[in-house]
Amino acid sequence: MQTVRLLGVSLVCSFIVLASGCNGELKDLRIQNDRQQKRIAQLESELRTAELQLDQWKRQLATAEATGGIDAQALREKIAALEADLAKKKELIASMQERLLGVTPLPIELSTKLEDFAKQHSDMVTYDAGRGIVKFKSDLLFDLGSDQVAASAAGAIKALCDILNSEEAKKFDVVVAGHTDDIPIEKPETRVKHPSNWHLSAHRAISVLQIMAGNNVNAERLSVRGFGEYRPVVPNTPNKKGNAQNRRVEIYIIPTVT
Repeated sequence: MQTVRLLGVSLVCSFIVLASGCNGELKDLRIQNDRQQKRIAQLESELRTAELQLDQWKRQLATAEATGGIDAQALREKIAALEADLAKKKELIASMQERLLGVTPLPIELSTKLEDFAKQHSDMVTYDAGRGIVKFKSDLLFDLGSDQVAASAAGAIKALCDILNSEEAKKFDVVVAGHTDDIPIEKPETRVKHPSNWHLSAHRAISVLQIMAGNNVNAERLSVRGFGEYRPVVPNTPNKKGNAQNRRVEIYIIPTVT
């Protein structure tokens, strides 16, 4: 977790470059983050290529099974191996993305505002003061399989935007991270828009981001992450039955690194 430790180097660094020594640490951090981003981009490219290959092999398997082709078993073994490799790549990318999210305690004035916000919306929001993370329950933000923010939840996001636009928060970036449980997306009409839980988590994060941008949070401060099912906070129920606690959207409020 070297990257995370560097992002929270000290309270001095957390308050955005008040000393020359911190400038050096942040410069080193930016170099490391750039390398991480390039590695993530490379892995994502490899992932897309592998997913295309997997789709091709699955079509070949369907044909072989329908015609009694002798290569069916060999194709099943290749598909199983590739699916295992894809799962490992997805976990690695999710882990690397999370390490890019610098988590650190926030200034007391800002943290107090976020604590009060969470209390006012306790049915759908929790606040982790030690890490500067606001967590929304996805079941209350979105309908099943949807990335459209429910009207009943939009007000809470707008209230959070008021805090993010305050003087105490303006020196911090905002990362919106979507998470799902491990229930596969089955409905064909849903899969057209969200081919996987990874897509759904990212699309939900983007929907929250768009509300923030529409409420005057500077777009330069905003970014999204989609972790899909790969960062559960509690075990999912066996046999792909999921767990509501893993369906969530997290708002990371992190020091701006320039």
